[in-house]
Amino acid sequence: MAIKTAHEVRAGNVIMVDGQPLVVQKTEFSKSGRNSSVVKIKSKGLLSGSGSEVVYKSDDKMEVVVLDRLDCTYSYFADPMYVFMDEEFNQYEVEADNLGDTLGLIVDGMEDKCQVTFYDGKAISVELPTVVVREVEYTEPAVRGDTSGKVMKPAKLKGTNFELPVAAFIEIGDKIEIDTRTYEFKKRA
Repeated sequence: MAIKTAHEVRAGNVIMVDGQPLVVQKTEFSKSGRNSSVVKIKSKGLLSGSGSEVVYKSDDKMEVVVLDRLDCTYSYFADPMYVFMDEEFNQYEVEADNLGDTLGLIVDGMEDKCQVTFYDGKAISVELPTVVVREVEYTEPAVRGDTSGKVMKPAKLKGTNFELPVAAFIEIGDKIEIDTRTYEFKKRA
């Protein structure tokens, strides 16, 4: 663990507050004329998932936790755990609750490299690559004549229950690129 002042903490850092690890989502520095400068930190509990917003003096000291990350591939589902494997064939179980929205893009046989994050030796989250390619299992036919701007229609991905809006020209069986940061359709693959 490293010690940083509140002013040095950035979004993405994990800090320890009252024995609880918190993921920093946003920091906002402000300095007024008479008072000392402060940092407003918006964070989310790493284990609990609850959010909070706290104001610290900019020179308050904090413990910053360095998390271990490993490149892994999805292996299989062992109810209620999702099992990921690294290059040395070590297996790591991740609970569905810790996968969040990522769960909708995890499919059997996927070859995407994922980053599994560990805290205290336990796998706590999985991060997909920025762009993944998935096949469209079902979508409605495009409406003829609707050319006003960016026309979108719902599509269901093969092997999941995940639905997202796609461009009107996408058809069943097409492979599409999805941005995993926003879970939005990018283009046909």
